Amino acid sequence: MAFTPFPRPCPGTLSRRALVQLGLSGLGSLTLPDLLRLESQAASRTGRSAGGKSIIVLWLWGGASHMETFDLKPEGPLGFRGEFRPIATSVPSLDISEYLPQLATQGDKLAIIRSLHHNSPGHVDSTHTVMTGYPGKDAPPPYRPDYPDFWAVASKVCGERVSGVPAHIALPRVRFNGAAYLGAGLEPFRIRADPNAGNFEVPNLQLDSQMIHRFRERRNLLSRFDGLRGDIDQSGVMDSLDTYNRKAAELLTSGAVRNAFDLGREKKQTRDRFGRHAVGQRCLLARRLVEAGVRLVTIDFPCVPGQKAFSWDDHASVWNIFEQMKIRLPVLDQVTSALIQDLHDRGLQDDVLLVVMGEMSHTPRVHYVKGNPGREHWARAMSVLLSGGGMTMGQAVGATNARGSLPANRPLVPGDLLATLYRYIGVPLDTQFEDHAGRPTPILPEGAPIDELI
Repeated sequence: MAFTPFPRPCPGTLSRRALVQLGLSGLGSLTLPDLLRLESQAASRTGRSAGGKSIIVLWLWGGASHMETFDLKPEGPLGFRGEFRPIATSVPSLDISEYLPQLATQGDKLAIIRSLHHNSPGHVDSTHTVMTGYPGKDAPPPYRPDYPDFWAVASKVCGERVSGVPAHIALPRVRFNGAAYLGAGLEPFRIRADPNAGNFEVPNLQLDSQMIHRFRERRNLLSRFDGLRGDIDQSGVMDSLDTYNRKAAELLTSGAVRNAFDLGREKKQTRDRFGRHAVGQRCLLARRLVEAGVRLVTIDFPCVPGQKAFSWDDHASVWNIFEQMKIRLPVLDQVTSALIQDLHDRGLQDDVLLVVMGEMSHTPRVHYVKGNPGREHWARAMSVLLSGGGMTMGQAVGATNARGSLPANRPLVPGDLLATLYRYIGVPLDTQFEDHAGRPTPILPEGAPIDELI
C-alpha cells in the first residue's frame, strides 16, 4: 500500500514535564542534604564500563530532506528533483549537495546510508520507530514510549564509560525520548545553556573538602533513609529526581567534566572553525565531553540564526524549503566537517562514531502552497550520515529509485541501523528486558548489523 503524507498540520515539538526540562541551572537548587544523599548513592554504585566507545548524535529534528542533502536526483522527473545540484566528493560516485562543499572534501571519512525506510508518518511516532526499532504511534503530551529507545538501552546496559561521568549528556535536549519499562533514571543530563553565549562560563562545580567530609559522614544514615522512602514512594517520580540530581552531583565531583565545559581552553581558530553559534559550539563541546568520558552525547540541531525555520520540517505551508536550506545547509556543512576533522586530528576516529540523522525525510515530490515550494512528511526513503567509529567509510550503502521515493537496493530498516549502533557501543543484540507485564522483550524486533559498515 502506498504511503501518503499526513494532510493535517504538523504539530511541532511537544512540551515535556518540568522534571526532564531541568538543565545545568538546576544545580543551584540542590541543597546540602540533597548533595549528601547524592554522594552516598554515587559512592555505593560501581562504575560499569563496556569499553571505551562513544557516540555523538547530531539530530536534525523535523527530518532533513534526502533530496537536498545526501541523495539528490538531478536527472529525476520534473516536480521531484529540487533546485540544488550534487557535487562530487573525494570518493567517486559519492555525490552530495552543492551546499555541503566542506563535507565533500571528506568523502573518504563518510558513509551514507541511502536506503533506510519505515512507515511512521509523524514526528513522535517516527522518532519512536527510528530509535527503538518498534513501530511508534502518535501520542499527546506527556509523551510515553512503548519501548525503550537506543539511548536508554545503551545507558542501562553499558552504564558509565568512566566511573563518575554521566553516561548520556544532551545539548540541549533529546526529543520524545524515554526508557519505557526500563524505569526511571536513564534520562540524559541536559545542558541547556548556549556555549556560544557571551555569559557562558564554566559552572562553579567545585566542592570544598569540608562538604565532601560531611557527605561521607552521613552516607549510611542517608542510604537507610532512601531505602525507607523507596518503599513508600511507588510513583517513580522520586527515583527520577534522585537520578537526575545524582548526575548533577557527578558533575560536581568530576574534574574532567568540569574542564570539558571550559571552551576557553580551545584555540580561537578551533572555535571559529566550528562556528560561533550555538550548534557549532555544542559540537565542539560534544568532542570535549567524549574525551572526558561521556559515552553518549546528543546535539539537537533544529535551526540556525537567520532562519524562518525552527526545524528541518520543510512544509510548503510554512516556508520555502530552498530558501531555508540555503541558510541551514552551510551551517550543517561547517559543524559536521569541523567535528569530523577534529576527531581525526585527535586520533578519535576509531573510538567515536558520529551519526547525523533525523526521524524521517520529506516527500520526493515538491509541493506548493500559494506558490511556496516545500516537501511534506515522508519516511519511505531517508538518508543517514556516519563518520568514524572504526567503520568502513568512503561509501554509500543502499540506493533509492529514480524519484527518490523508495529503496531500489539494499533496503534497510531502523532495526538494522540500531543493531549496528548497539554492536558498536557494546550492547549484546540478544539483550531482553521484562516489559510492564513481565514478558521478556528483545531490544529490537528485527534487524542485523549492516555488514558494509562493520
